[in-house]
This record gives sequence, structure tokens and C-alpha cells, in this order.
Amino acid sequence: MRLRALLDTDALGLRLLGGEDELDRTVRGVMTTDLRDPSRYLSGGELVLTGLAWRRDADDSEPFVRILVQAGVAALAAGEAELGDVPDDLVVACARHRLPLFAVHESVAFATITEHVVRQVSGERAGDLAAVVDRHRRMMTSGPAGGGPDVVLDLLGSDLDLRAWVLSPTGRLIAGPKPGGQQPAGPELPGEVCAQLAGEHLAATRTGRRGPHRVTLGTTTYSLFPIRTNGRSPQPSRDVRETVLSEWLLAVEADASDWPEERLDLLQGVTQLIAVERDRRDAARTVRRRLAQEVLELVQTGAAPAEIAARLRVAAPVLLPGLGAAPHWQVVVARVEWDGGEIDGGPVAQSLLEEILVDPLSTGPEPSDRIAVAHTGDEAIALVPLPAVGGEPEGSETGVLADQLLRSVRDPLTAGLDGDGRLTLGVSAAVHSAEGLRGALEEARHARRVAAARPGRVCAAGHQELASHVLLLPFVPDDVRRAFTARLLDPLRDYDRRHRAELIPTLEAFLDCDGSWTRCATRLHLHVNTLRYRVGRIEQLTSRDLSRLEDKLDFFLALRMS
Repeated sequence: MRLRALLDTDALGLRLLGGEDELDRTVRGVMTTDLRDPSRYLSGGELVLTGLAWRRDADDSEPFVRILVQAGVAALAAGEAELGDVPDDLVVACARHRLPLFAVHESVAFATITEHVVRQVSGERAGDLAAVVDRHRRMMTSGPAGGGPDVVLDLLGSDLDLRAWVLSPTGRLIAGPKPGGQQPAGPELPGEVCAQLAGEHLAATRTGRRGPHRVTLGTTTYSLFPIRTNGRSPQPSRDVRETVLSEWLLAVEADASDWPEERLDLLQGVTQLIAVERDRRDAARTVRRRLAQEVLELVQTGAAPAEIAARLRVAAPVLLPGLGAAPHWQVVVARVEWDGGEIDGGPVAQSLLEEILVDPLSTGPEPSDRIAVAHTGDEAIALVPLPAVGGEPEGSETGVLADQLLRSVRDPLTAGLDGDGRLTLGVSAAVHSAEGLRGALEEARHARRVAAARPGRVCAAGHQELASHVLLLPFVPDDVRRAFTARLLDPLRDYDRRHRAELIPTLEAFLDCDGSWTRCATRLHLHVNTLRYRVGRIEQLTSRDLSRLEDKLDFFLALRMS
């Protein structure tokens, strides 16, 4: 706002004492002070309000005014409640430094002026930002990207003093405050906080609540705004499960519950602008997705290895520009299934797999450039290249590990699945030729079925687990598994419930110690005779003999399936 507008507001009780030629200056904020040197609290453009408690004699006015001018303040307003009229020495000092000076009538509280200025400045900033956002949107929709989400977040910081972050549905940081940027200073957003915010957002979305969603973590309140694909609002006829696990969100460090409609509309415009950038990123993945689909079709139709190898040579430069050599590959299979089975989970699984395979410590929207994901039905299949270094794939000792894939995303995704959906993943070993891809695909699918046999909404299994008898468990019918485990374990559970005998933990420890009485007793902190009594009770209740290999194996499988 302009200084001139302050004089036009009678309720403020301001009287101009000097600086009539400077009334077109812009006021960017307001500050009340009685410090002799308030420079550390000034950033420029403020209207400074003072009760003159800093002034002891006439010599104090000159240095005080000089400090304000050097800090770039817009004007000074002195209250008349303490000294009556504003001292002449202050009027002279302001005139010398061309600093506009107002007198504040004793009947007007500084709080009244502060509230008026803040309200006007905030409204004007919002209007300016809305214009900038609209201009930026037009630029992005008609030409190359205008800087991505970071530019929009800088606008929020510089014009509305809001710290904000763009997060993926798994809580990965897409964009946020940068050192030297326009957003207000503050601590970085830790990874666990990002995951919590993503989980809260997914849970709120699944319950049908309209954004923004208010979340308080510790002493900080955040408002979470959904970023709809293509910037569209949710369609009543469209099931939220089709998109909830694939859309970004905007987290703002503020409580938006009492914001006026104008500001909420502005933030909605910001999310639409970010959605344009998200659509660009998705469009850029089209080539990688098509390559994955072509390779997958060749593998599944039994094409000649030479034909598959030729297609891989085309894919390698796209996924790993500049390396020049075909990499080793791993295959990851994901499946999203919802209760009822009426929703196609393939597109959601594809988007999730592209997200999950990104290093959780990486930031920004581009790291998925090295991942090609296709989908069919409820299943998504990823070709993950491992660059060859010295004849071996980079990271060949580890590659993609199933147990690490879901470590940082399990909680938010569980909130998004909300009791009626499941995500299961399987990971193959690395292969170094086209001949190995068919086997890798089947291996990843088998591993996913092993994961599907486990409890929990989000599960993964790797190729290392396929060398075990546990591979057989997913293919045992559910009713057979339930009957088998009930026949062996229910008598022990009932006994434990009645007598607190801990027979089940004793059985688990005994099998884990390969039937060694001494090691098992030591692990359980029991006397060997007490252990022998418990094992005897187990054998009596189940009519089994734990000295026999067949009975040991039955108990082991029952415990694994329970």
C-alpha cells in the first residue's frame, strides 16, 4: 500500500509532519519499537511506530532517524501520548533525511494502525500473487515449463510469507525451500515428517474429507492441499481409490482453517499450477513406459533373445544417457488390489512403482528417469537398469532389495490403502542378458505371490526368499492352511491362555535352536528341566513327538502360516 492511503483513512488519526513529496512510497509492513537501535529487526519498507521512549534529549533524534533511513523504512509515525506534541528535533532530523513523519493522535492505539496496515498489505500481496500465478500458468500451458514447482513456492514465500513443500504420495520431497530462495527461513522438513504428512493426507482423502486438511505435528501446524491430476476437482462418479495413491500434495506451514475464501482460492490456483508441471513430468515418462511395454510384450510372447536384446539396446541410452553400454537389469512386479475387485489397479501400481523405485533420500521430480514401468490389468512391471561397471552391475551385491523398497513408504501407503486395499511387490535377481529376462519376470512374479501370502497391507519379497520351502506356502489353499494350523497350534494357544504357560514362544525358540536343549534353555532363561517339562506338555497336547523331523517340520510350517 502507499503512504498516501494512510492519510486518507480518518480512523487512523495520522497527521503529516513532513515528507509530503514522499507519500508515494510503498509500505510492505509495520513495526512498533522504542529501541534506540532497531535495525536488526528491520528489512525495509516498514512503517515504524514509536512512542518515543528511546528519546532522552534532542541529540537522540538524529542517530535514530539515520538508522531507520539506512534500513530502508518507508516512514516513521510518532505517538503523542507520551510527550504531547512530537519534538521539533525529530521533525528536523526526518526532513534532513527525507523520511516521511506522521504524528499519531493519543486516542489511537498503535494496534489499530498495525491491524489496518497488515490487512491492506496482505490483501494487496495476495492480489499481486494471484496475478503472477495466473501469468505463470498461461506461460506454462502455452510453452516450455516456467521453472517448475520451485518457482511457485518462491512466490508463496516472497509474497505471502508462507513456507511450503510439494510432496509425493509416499512422502518424498518434490520441491521445497532452497537456501537463498524467497521462502521464509526455517529448518528443513525431515523425512519422517514428510512421511507423516503424506500419511495424514492419504487418510483424510480416503475418508472423503475436502482439502485443505489440517495437521499438527509437535508444535507446528500444516495445511495439506491436494494437487489433482490435470488440476481437476474430484469427480463424484469417480472412485477416489483410482487416484489417491498417485497424486502429489502441497503442504503449507500454516493453519488455513480461518483463511478467507480469497486466500483459499489463491492456494487452489497454486495447486492447479503445480498440477500442470506434474502433467509435464508424466508426459515425459511416456517414452520410458512405451519401451517397457514393448520389451514386456516381446518377453511374454516368447520372442527371440536377439530381438529382445535389440530392444534393450534402444532402451539403455534413454534410461542411462551417456553410458553407451547395455546395463544389467532387474525386474520388479507390483500389484494393487482393492476389496471387491471392481477397480483396475494397474495405473495406480504403475505410478506407485515409479515412485517407490526412486531413492527415498533423493529430492526433485526427475530421479525416475532411470525407471521404465509398464502395466497390464492390476499388475505393473518395472525394468530397472543397473549400469555395468568393470563387467559387473553397479551395486550388483545389492541392487534393488525388497525389504528396503518399502521401509520409508509403508506407513503413508498403508493409510492410503485404508483397510480395503493391498500393495504387494516382488523383486528378481539381476540378469545380464536378454535370455535372462523371461526368467527374471517369472521370478519377480513368484516373489510377489510370496509377499501376498504375508499379513499386512504393504508387503514385498525378493528373489533370495525363493530358495526356501516358504515358496510353497502361498499356493496352499486358505482353508487347508487354517485347518492345518488350527489342528496343531490351537491346543497350545488355549493352554497358554488358561495357564500363561508360554508354550508357543517355547516351541518357536526350541525349533529356532534346532532342538538343542542347552541353547534353548539359555535363550529362554530357563532351567533345562523346566524346558523339558514344557516340551513334554506340547507333545502331550498335540500328540506329536518333537524328536521326529517330520513333526518338527509340521510345527515349523504351522508357525510360519499362522
